[in-house]
Amino acid sequence: MKVSYETEGVCSRLMNIEAEDGIIKSVEIVGGCNGNLQGISRLVVGMRVEDAISRLEGIRCGDKPTSCPDQLSKALKQLT
Repeated sequence: MKVSYETEGVCSRLMNIEAEDGIIKSVEIVGGCNGNLQGISRLVVGMRVEDAISRLEGIRCGDKPTSCPDQLSKALKQLT
């Protein structure tokens, strides 16, 4: 299953995610802090979708109510 998610309230603009049998296979994030987002993307590949959501959900960036990891959790929820 694949999802393309347009982010809200963060520097990144788009997240393309592919999962199979509940396991994250690939993550591509467009925009934002390139190095950090590549790192996050590589860390979650191979992880169960539900586990990644529980680890990333609710993370804030400064005084913003969300962050790129939080937005990734929202994108991953579309796969469940």
